[in-house]
Amino acid sequence: MQQVHKDIISDIIHHSLFALQDKAYADFQSRLLPTVPREAIIGVRTPELRKLAKQIHKTPVAQQFLQNLPHRFFDEKQLHAFILCEEKDFSACLAEVERFLPFVDNWATCDQLSPKCFKQHRAELLPYIHRWLDSEHTYTIRFGMEMLMRYFLDEAFSPEYLSWVASVQSGEYYLRMMQAWFFATALAKQWDATLPYLEQYRLQPFTHNKTIQKAIESYRITDKQKELLRTLRIK
Repeated sequence: MQQVHKDIISDIIHHSLFALQDKAYADFQSRLLPTVPREAIIGVRTPELRKLAKQIHKTPVAQQFLQNLPHRFFDEKQLHAFILCEEKDFSACLAEVERFLPFVDNWATCDQLSPKCFKQHRAELLPYIHRWLDSEHTYTIRFGMEMLMRYFLDEAFSPEYLSWVASVQSGEYYLRMMQAWFFATALAKQWDATLPYLEQYRLQPFTHNKTIQKAIESYRITDKQKELLRTLRIK
C-alpha cells in the first residue's frame, strides 16, 4: 500500500514536470551536467521549478515527495532542493537536508540547495558544516564549503574556516572548483587573512591557480590586489 502511494505521488510530480518540459533546454543543461545522463533531464527551467516549489511546499504531496528518495530525474532533485529552500523551521529543514545530501549527484543541485532559514541559525549550523567537510561524499563536502562561503565570510568570519576548506585534499574536479570559488570569495571579503594561503602556496596547484583566476575576474578585487595575485601564479 505504501509503495502504491509513493508511485501516485511520483506520477503527480512527473506529470507536473513534464507539463513544463523544454527539450531544447534539456539538451543545453546536459552539456553543463556531465555527471547526469541526458535521459535523466526533463528540461524544466529554474524559474518554473522555483514557482512549483512555492506552490506545493506546504502540501501533503510535497511532504511525501521529499520522502521518495532516490529520485529518477535531475529536475526532481532540483525541485526537492527548492522545496527545502522554502522551509522556515530550521530543525526540520536541517534534518531534511541531511537526509537529501547523500542523493545529490551534481553541482547544480548542490549549489541551489540553499535554505533561507540557515542564515538565522549560523551557530547551530556550524557543527554540521564541520561534519559535512569530513564526509566521503563529493557533494556533501561541496555543500559544506558552499555554506561556509555563503554565511561565514562576513561578520561571522573566523580564520579557522579557511583552514577547514584548505584541508580538503581531493582530486575531484567539483570539489577543487568549489575550493577555488571559496578562496576567491574569501580574498574579496577577508583579504588579509586569506592572502597567506596563496603567498605560502598552501593550496593544491590547480586550486591555487583557479583561485587567482577567479579573483582576478572579480570586480570586488582591486587592480593593485590583482597585480599582486598575478605574481603568485604557479607556472
